Amino acid sequence: MKIEPIVIIAGEPNSIFLEIFFKSLKSNKYKRPLILIVSKKLLISQMDSLGYQYKINTINIKKKLDKNLDNKKINILDVDYNFTYPFEKISNKSNFYISKCFKIGIDFIGKNKCSGLINGPVSKKKFLNGKYLGITEYIASKTKKKKISMLIYNEKLSVSPITTHLPLKDVHKNISQIKIVDQVKLIVDFYKKKLKKNPRIAITGLNPHCESNYKTSEEEKIIKPAIKKLNNKNFNVKGPFAADTIFMKEQAKKYDVIIGMYHDQVLTPAKTLFGFDAINITLGLPFIRISPDHGPNISMLGKNLSSPISLIKALKFLDK
Repeated sequence: MKIEPIVIIAGEPNSIFLEIFFKSLKSNKYKRPLILIVSKKLLISQMDSLGYQYKINTINIKKKLDKNLDNKKINILDVDYNFTYPFEKISNKSNFYISKCFKIGIDFIGKNKCSGLINGPVSKKKFLNGKYLGITEYIASKTKKKKISMLIYNEKLSVSPITTHLPLKDVHKNISQIKIVDQVKLIVDFYKKKLKKNPRIAITGLNPHCESNYKTSEEEKIIKPAIKKLNNKNFNVKGPFAADTIFMKEQAKKYDVIIGMYHDQVLTPAKTLFGFDAINITLGLPFIRISPDHGPNISMLGKNLSSPISLIKALKFLDK
């Protein structure tokens, strides 16, 4: 048995995450032990309401990790949570609980050798409250890392935005040569170390057809010079490509990763191609962090109809 566990932060208590977690256990066996950071009361309540039956093993965080840890029971680090069960509307009430879960998870993975960290979804509006652009930036702040990158990974084609959850009006002010170069380096390092592969990377322009009505454009000032620097250092990078054609079948199959300038420029086509068959990996942290590609989805709470495929992909990726 591999002792390096997969640490899972359950995230927003009023979400579909525990439902899909139960489903992922029911349909798959994992070699590595899973450790879920969650309220035991909440776990039992949602298990009962959704009709699942699993035994629970509560881990003592102050003791050395048990070498015989396995998945015959749900292994948990219990986080106190005193709200109404089984479900409430998403609100600021759960913020302290969520932040406590993240603190416990990040501290635990810093003190124990683990395969990686998976976190369930949170409400950006309620939990982050404008302080961070997303959970990617939140975790980077908590681990004191500044050079990070979002990679939406699918074994056929991955995508990575240079800017994440920014309004479109702010995108052009937040792209730079150094950001593009650093992001390519993070992606290449990850592919070589984790996947034993030198990735083929395409980079999009910012403007439609990589053109602008102005005398100078971001393509000419920023993107082309960044690509030239990368090529001079022997990185396998090409572009800039127009975003409306790079995802066409014959073009996209030439590449492992497409880097875009903003979030929806690359995530929209990726989700159109693969649906939830993808995982969100944060590069540049002290550990591999993965977020399943879905939100809290409050409209589906308690219906037991949500697909676990993205969480299963995340678990299998770290279970290798």
